[in-house]
Amino acid sequence: MAVQAVRATPAPATRRRSRGVVRVLVLVGVLGFVLYPLLWMVGSSLKSPTEVVSNLSVIPQDVTWANYPDGWGYIRNLSFGRFFLNSTVIALATVVANAVSCLVAAYAFARLRFRLRKGWFAIMIGTLLLPSHVLIVPQYVMFNYFGWIDTPLPLIVPKLLATEAFFVFLMVQFMRGIPRELDDAAKIDGCSPYGVFRHVILPLSRPALVTTAIFSFIWTWNDFFTQLVYLPSPTSYTVPIGLRLFIDSSGQTSLGPMFAMSVLSLLPVFVFFLAFQRMLVQGINTSGLKG
Repeated sequence: MAVQAVRATPAPATRRRSRGVVRVLVLVGVLGFVLYPLLWMVGSSLKSPTEVVSNLSVIPQDVTWANYPDGWGYIRNLSFGRFFLNSTVIALATVVANAVSCLVAAYAFARLRFRLRKGWFAIMIGTLLLPSHVLIVPQYVMFNYFGWIDTPLPLIVPKLLATEAFFVFLMVQFMRGIPRELDDAAKIDGCSPYGVFRHVILPLSRPALVTTAIFSFIWTWNDFFTQLVYLPSPTSYTVPIGLRLFIDSSGQTSLGPMFAMSVLSLLPVFVFFLAFQRMLVQGINTSGLKG
């Protein structure tokens, strides 16, 4: 009887294997639920206009590749590639501006000693509580006075002044985790504060810089409101505004071409995220845990 009881009990390895299979099935189910809207959009980009409305399945019954060239040339005398070019220029310039200005500001708050440093830092953190929409009107008046409306300047120049408090705070938290003994060693070797920044802080801040670059690119690429306010001319439109053009004044929508261009608009974001995914996770972890 004892022998039979031992044989009837599942082996620990079998139990672990069963639990692993259950976890995988649960994760696959959750992943399918989360990715269903994205898969449906990809499938709808290959459906005819009538099938988009009638067929709710992810898989199209009749594959229509013409949605992609139709969407690319949907706007008369204006290719959708123009919108991609405008978005790329603005997003990349914003990435560089945020990375440079926020890094310098974070170095000042984290490493330098000056009067009212804590007070200015508290004021900067307080700006995170201020909705960006309340600044649109005064900023628009100022940029219109400068003659910057219908140019990328209102979207890029403010980033050069470290206006993104979230990224400054992220970098400050990261730099506080860098041992100050490295600064002292660099000063003993004759480095000035600029030399410490150049040879110590900058090389070690790469994870925080990568995190800032990725979030800056994603947020700028997907931005709609501010770009709609400052870019009134169709030749200056970015991808999010260009997608709005598929809906005409009568409310009619070219769903197939719109979904096709929506799929293409996600590709740059996916490329950035997949290329720097490991550095992104490392930057978030180190910035949040050190301090």
